[in-house]
Order: sequence, then structure tokens, then C-alpha cells
Amino acid sequence: MELITEKQSLWEYLQQSKKPVVLYGMGDGALKIMAVLKQYQIPLAAIFASDNFVRGHSFQGFPVLHLADVEAKFQDFIILMAFAIHDDGMTQYIRQIAGRHEFYAPDVPVAGENLFTMEFYRVHEEQFQQVYGLLADEQSRRVYRDILNYKISGKLCYLQSCQTTVQEAYANILRPGEEEIYADLGAYKGDTIEELLTYTGGRCKKVIAIEPDRKNYKKLLATVERLGLSQAVCCNVAAYSQKGLRLFASKAGRQSALSSAQGVETPVDSLDNILNGEPVTLINMDVEGGEKEAIEGCAKTIAAYKPKMLISAYHRSEDLFALPLQIHALRPDYQFYFRHYQYIPAWDTNLYCV
Repeated sequence: MELITEKQSLWEYLQQSKKPVVLYGMGDGALKIMAVLKQYQIPLAAIFASDNFVRGHSFQGFPVLHLADVEAKFQDFIILMAFAIHDDGMTQYIRQIAGRHEFYAPDVPVAGENLFTMEFYRVHEEQFQQVYGLLADEQSRRVYRDILNYKISGKLCYLQSCQTTVQEAYANILRPGEEEIYADLGAYKGDTIEELLTYTGGRCKKVIAIEPDRKNYKKLLATVERLGLSQAVCCNVAAYSQKGLRLFASKAGRQSALSSAQGVETPVDSLDNILNGEPVTLINMDVEGGEKEAIEGCAKTIAAYKPKMLISAYHRSEDLFALPLQIHALRPDYQFYFRHYQYIPAWDTNLYCV
């Protein structure tokens, strides 16, 4: 099956368009999009922000405008969204703007350098097709097709088309019980542990929680204590392929990640080392682009016990094919599912292995 139905990448379309291109938002996402615009020699006409973020300041030499200012300045223009949202109110607001103006949310990778273009897809088309053939249900196939087409086009319609809920995935795919031995790689403040317990009657047999950020780790310990998880093992390390030290860039929220260029030297370890041969039944993995190495560090556990897995598959452009094929090589008897939850851009696109 031809997975990509879009005929042209967003960047190629913008090169050919005569409309002014304006950026909605500031910060790291805006910088990444501006770099791609420069690479494709696409001029940027203006930058605007939500009204409560406009304070008469500038960003990268552009005055930060209100949307009303842009509407007054240009009769017709293209908006590129440069930040991430998932709450209902802001999502509805974005869709209202997209109903009035030509609007795209460009896909730029959270980690890595590979931009998802038509050329990138064609180079890896055989691997995408291989993964598509491994998918276990029609919803997974819909998610896969829609996310690929979104990444090429930046069109919001694809994200809305394939969206489901966390509850559906727990109920129909993971189906956790109170005897779970749960390993949480990138446990943050313990929110995903608490989420799991809502589906197991508040109980599980054991928790192994791995979180490298020191501030988050302290909050994780507090959450574990509040939940009364006496069998919890918490490790202040980054999930990796082996034991050692790596640079770790601590950022706000969930965005902290291992880095090759900057950060604080931080202990890393593999789940295999931490478990030392003990079993787990369920692994949750959200390690901000380090999933490949973290899976390498789970290889013995995966091969021996075939735990159910929930893995973030949106940080790198190659995640949609590389991660499932990596796991398939370890245990060909896994069934693979993809789900996407309400998020713009295509964050919270997850791989499930059971």
C-alpha cells in the first residue's frame, strides 16, 4: 500500500507559494522552524504570539505581534505553528485560527538532525512498509498512515483523524493488572506511575522508576511515598545501553535529555543491569530521544520475559520505523500497535508492544 498520499512536502510548497509566511510562537520550536526556512530559502515575514505573551518585545530581530496586527498588515498569509499543545481549550483555539487562515504545524524533530521530508521517506520506504505490515489492528494502521502524511504536510486534519484516548490503549492493548512489575524509564515526577495505578485498582507488585533529573527525582520520591509503594525501587540515573557517565541537559518540564554537546555529567545505566536478571511485566519508556539506547539496555530483559511495552515514538524522525524493527529483532513474536493522543504537533504518538 502507498502509505504517503501527500504529493509535496510542506517546505517545497512554501518555496513555491507567493503568500507571506508568518510564525506563531517563540522558543526552541520557533528556532528550529526558522533554521529550516533558512535552509529552504523561504523568507519569514513576521512573528506573532498569543495576546497574553505580547509585551512589546522582539524575537530573533522580529517584533512580536498580535494576530490582529498580522491580519491588518497582510491580506492573505500562511501561519506556521511553532509550539506544542494538548489541552482542550488551546486545541480548540488553534482550530479556530486554522479555520480562518492557511495554517500548518511543521514537523521538526525533538531530537536528532533528520528532517522528515519526502526524500527521507523514500530512502526508508521499505522499512516503513515493513513496520506497517507488522501492525496488529486497523487503528494502528490508520495512525501510521496519518502520522506519516502529517509529517510530510504539516496539516492538522491528519492528527485529528487518528486521535484516540489513553484509556482506550490501557483497556484494549496493555490491560494491566495488580500483579504488574512495572519499569518506568523516564519516570519524571511519577505521573505515569500514578496513571498506571488508576487502571490496576491502585496496586501493583513492584515499581522500578528511573529518572535522571535531580529536581524531578525528588518529586518522584515524594510521589512514590504518597502512593504508598513500599516495593518501589527508584534510581537517579538516565536509562541507557550500559553503565557509565554521560552529559545530561536539564531543562524545564519533561524536556531534559542526554546530550552529546552540553550538560552536567550524569550517571547512566541499563535496565538489564538494574534488574540483574529479575523479571518485569510492563515497561514504559519516554527518554526524550534516547529510546534506541534504552532499548539496547533492555535487550536481555525483553528477550527473556517479553514484557508489555509502551514506548514514545515521536522524538526522532526515524523512531516510527527504527524502534519497532529494533524490538522485532529481539522478539519476533511481539504484536505492534500505534496510538496517537490529542497533541499538536505529533507528540504523544506511542508504540505499544504486547
